[in-house]
Amino acid sequence: MAIRKHTYRNLDWTLIICYLILVFFGWLNIFSVLHGDKTSILGIFDFTQKYGMHLVWIIISLTVAFLIIRVLPANFWQGIAWPAYGGVILLLMATLVLGVSSHGSQSWIQIGGFRLQPAEFSKITTALALATVMSKYGFSIKNISDIAKVAGLLLLPMAIILLENETGSMLVYVGFLVVLYREGMSGWIITLGFLTVLEFILTIITSPYVAVSLGICIFLLVYFFRRDEYILGLIVVALSVVALVFIPKLLEIDAIAAINPLPAAAWLSIIAGGVVLFFIVRLTLRFPRLKFERNALIVLLCGILFVHSVQFFYNNVLQDHQRNRIDVFLGLVDDPKGVGYNLHQSMVAIGSGGLFGKGFMNGTQTSLGYVPEQETDFIFCTIGEEWGLLGALAVLVLYFVIISRLIILADKTKDTFTRVFGYSVAMCIAVHVVINIGMTIGLMPVIGIPLPYLSYGGSALLAFTTMLAIFIKLEFDSRKI
Repeated sequence: MAIRKHTYRNLDWTLIICYLILVFFGWLNIFSVLHGDKTSILGIFDFTQKYGMHLVWIIISLTVAFLIIRVLPANFWQGIAWPAYGGVILLLMATLVLGVSSHGSQSWIQIGGFRLQPAEFSKITTALALATVMSKYGFSIKNISDIAKVAGLLLLPMAIILLENETGSMLVYVGFLVVLYREGMSGWIITLGFLTVLEFILTIITSPYVAVSLGICIFLLVYFFRRDEYILGLIVVALSVVALVFIPKLLEIDAIAAINPLPAAAWLSIIAGGVVLFFIVRLTLRFPRLKFERNALIVLLCGILFVHSVQFFYNNVLQDHQRNRIDVFLGLVDDPKGVGYNLHQSMVAIGSGGLFGKGFMNGTQTSLGYVPEQETDFIFCTIGEEWGLLGALAVLVLYFVIISRLIILADKTKDTFTRVFGYSVAMCIAVHVVINIGMTIGLMPVIGIPLPYLSYGGSALLAFTTMLAIFIKLEFDSRKI
């Protein structure tokens, strides 16, 4: 009996308590959104309604968490990682053929009266497989063969999920880049990702010429500032900006325009790309130690090539509703009664809550159903309206505690498998939180992605609960080594 008490006492109760608060607070808010004419809180136990079914998923999730922490041995997860990964991949592929469509996404499998979303569980199996690969003896993120293994492991589920039109779930995999960076991956990959987003936005809202010009100026600043030549760097960039402004004007001169077959962006990209490629080859052959300069040039060249693929991707790969959401987010379209309706109503709901909120079950936007999908993707606007700024901040604090605690515990452990898995869990939760809350307050495009532990949805709740429970078990066991 003393051993059992000791075991319970040494579990990480900070994570468990924060998790329980979020789960049951989410259940209350789901009831507030969907209660209809239910005037009593006791109506929350009506199992014919979504909030009643959500309680069933809470019970299932807690039962699974208990079994993981108290029954299954910690080494079970490393042993089952690859079979589980392969099984979920097959399930994702089956969903493409047998899946049920919902909101333009074919990512659900109907099993009796339940619907499961395999994409949610793919995060668990991918994290386990990634931890297994990276904990093998001799693994190095700088080894080409090891990089190829990790890339294939991540890209396979991403590709299938993208085919299901489940863009939100696919974007969550971006968080795994932070895990790889923690394990030694070059920071240039993260930098390239950030610049890719920046160049994409600039190309859409301005032009390819402006996007390429900005990339050149950023490179020049980085180059000179790294050499501590700040004044010279600013002078060179200023002169470059002047030259870049006048190049399009020069090409508009009648005599030049009559014989010029290409736009200014094409000429700039050809000339800049040629120069960059020349210096990349030169540095590689003659000055191999100047890795920073060479990598910076490679990033610039990739940026130039990417800019000229944006319009094709935007017009031919993205679907209409995805383009519409991006247009609303970037301010290219102002349509509060059309494609921007969800975002507009969400911001109205959050703003109307004030400091203390309107009170539980008293939100007008919530009770009158102005915000579509409010119990799932837009649950945070219910919190903002009914619980106010203080309630929203309390939720953010809980998420911050969970994510930071996961990172701290993962850093402390000596077991590579546990560390990699812990970081993976932290990043999955963080990406979901940033995207979901960001889209409800207008800082991100509207993407169908649940808020962990709060949104309605059995698959998401069970998946996030399982991930957290596995880490709690792994971390507890690693402390006994």
